[in-house]
Amino acid sequence: MTKKEYIIPIFIPFLGCPHDCAFCNQIKITNYKDKMDPSKVIGEIEKNLEYFPDNDNIKEIAFFGGSFTGLDKDVMVGYLEIARKYKEKGIIDRIRLSTRPDYINNSILDTLKKYQVDIIELGIQSLDQKVLDANERGHSVKASYKASKMIKDYGFTLGHQIMPGLFNDTFDKTIDTVIKSIKIGPDIVRIYPTLVIKDTKLEMLYNAGIYKPLTIDEAIRISADAAMLYKFAGINIIRIGLQPTENINEGADVVAGPFHPAFRQLVEAEIYKKYLEDIINNNHIEDEFTIYANNRNISLIAGNNKANKKYFYDKHKVNLKFQSSDTEYIIYKDNKLEFNIEYFIDNYVRKNYGGDLLLD
Repeated sequence: MTKKEYIIPIFIPFLGCPHDCAFCNQIKITNYKDKMDPSKVIGEIEKNLEYFPDNDNIKEIAFFGGSFTGLDKDVMVGYLEIARKYKEKGIIDRIRLSTRPDYINNSILDTLKKYQVDIIELGIQSLDQKVLDANERGHSVKASYKASKMIKDYGFTLGHQIMPGLFNDTFDKTIDTVIKSIKIGPDIVRIYPTLVIKDTKLEMLYNAGIYKPLTIDEAIRISADAAMLYKFAGINIIRIGLQPTENINEGADVVAGPFHPAFRQLVEAEIYKKYLEDIINNNHIEDEFTIYANNRNISLIAGNNKANKKYFYDKHKVNLKFQSSDTEYIIYKDNKLEFNIEYFIDNYVRKNYGGDLLLD
């Protein structure tokens, strides 16, 4: 089992952003209204460290919100100097930051390397120029390619963040973005289906009936296929769906869109649903069968509020049963069937998206 990693988030809303994109209000997203100067960072770090257990698990300082490399250089270095001191003392293991593709150049990367940054996440959002322009992103697709290559060439861990369901986006455009992202070769990715946040251009478009956000089912479907593509390529998906906060929640600053506090679990359950459909059809299963799996996977396979269990009974009149087990398999009429989600994902991607082309 992978050891739990401990993250110390430092938010810098707006400080490094050259402008607001149509979908963005960093104050709402990060829940920080005040500018955080470097002198406050130590207090945030120490406060978080108090809650971390004394073990050898990875501990990380992560600069989120805004565009970190868009900060005034002296301000950026002020933050980095504090983080580096904690790293040099062995108190933390990694330094992470997020930024825009057009705020990466050799001078910036030289500075980040000097201050021992480990991970750079790029908010590429889409690799379709028309989608970027419609959402007033302010940079080109070419900038995402160039910045990604530079980050990899410098030896940093590269992250991509994508946003299905942007204004003028489509299912096919999102999948095209995922495939292009895979070919660029990030080490980690985040999938953030677009939400309509208060006080954004996207809210105006939504209220005017010009923008229609993804439904929760549409967002689950497209995120599931995106996730399977990334999994097929061996790229680590570190998050699916925005982290719920006091502001990012229904009834708070989320005006519309596919918000769910456990969105990743819904997506993983959808992947299992596709797999079970495949098993039932290929093996002509009727009546019932028993799935042996660990407790966490049983919850995912059954679906949120047992939605998958209900789906298969309503559609196929098949009753799913579950038994806790360290190994995963299926028993159907005394026959033992293989249960391997990775094998299914491999076949699914090859069949639907020409998987071999992704590996070129």
